[in-house]
Amino acid sequence: MVTIYDIARATGYSAPTVSRALTGTGKLTQATRKKIISTANEMGYEPNSIARSLSTKKTNLIGIIYDDIQMARGFTHPLFSGVLDTFREAVEKQGYDIIFLSRYFKMSYLAHARYRAVEGVAIINPETGHYTKYEEFSGDDIPCVSTSAIIPGICSVLSENEEAGYQAAKFLVSMGHKKIAYLSGPFDSYSMAAIERYTGFKRALSDCGIAMDESYFEKCDAWYARSGKEGFERLYARHSDMTAVFTSSDLLATGIMQAAGEKGIRLPDDLSIIGFDDDKVSEFITPSLTTFRQNSRMIAQKAAELLLGAIGGKKIESDFVRIPAEFIVRDSVKRLES
Repeated sequence: MVTIYDIARATGYSAPTVSRALTGTGKLTQATRKKIISTANEMGYEPNSIARSLSTKKTNLIGIIYDDIQMARGFTHPLFSGVLDTFREAVEKQGYDIIFLSRYFKMSYLAHARYRAVEGVAIINPETGHYTKYEEFSGDDIPCVSTSAIIPGICSVLSENEEAGYQAAKFLVSMGHKKIAYLSGPFDSYSMAAIERYTGFKRALSDCGIAMDESYFEKCDAWYARSGKEGFERLYARHSDMTAVFTSSDLLATGIMQAAGEKGIRLPDDLSIIGFDDDKVSEFITPSLTTFRQNSRMIAQKAAELLLGAIGGKKIESDFVRIPAEFIVRDSVKRLES
């Protein structure tokens, strides 16, 4: 392995001068710096990143927290896989690498982040029900952003969930529906997507002069398609007269479709459905699913911008940044004749 001492011997300069040339520091003439760098390249010199990080306290590493126990989608999740991919691309362009902080280490996430000497942390998809373990970052000197959960003291970049719920209900009412149900994913005080979508949904119904009958609301115990099927069956037992249902994820919507098929409910003739997430299969199932597409690219770019700024010493001013979701109209909603 070529060292700075080898380069010093080859160029006739001192080791400290070679070091300053290679790190871009110190006051050297352009000719000196050019000669040293050219010689280093010819000799195949590769900088020792570990030694450099010890001297500069910069590792150019960003820790990623990505857990997906409840949905069990892993890196195929329709939102978070896209967020992760774009986030990685954005930080790599600025000279950073990413490293995953595993929940299986026998230490806290914060301790693991310190152990790996990361300069910042992005919570892409945290472990549901254990959010307090992430609050440690809010009082620490390692900058942190979240793209999913709302964690006190940490800036979260999220979709405009309430506005999407509002838009879904308004659209169904505009299509002639009045007996409209909401099938929800689990409510969580940290990951509030399902709650926010329901809030917007109810507000739109109220604005349209329709009082929300809470018996048309059903909450699922998980985000799986099976939970959607079971939740819809409970809902249908109370209200077989409903003509439309908005659900807080496409996975739950596929569960509704399965239950509807078993019951002989024709889609969308007897029942219209709106989902959320624009999952990969949503365009190709029958009927193709009207849904919302979250802007994973914009969420990731904003999160990367905020985190890199914080690493550079810029204070993150906001607790929340909201990104609009795109409404995708397909074939799963039918207009009712008045």
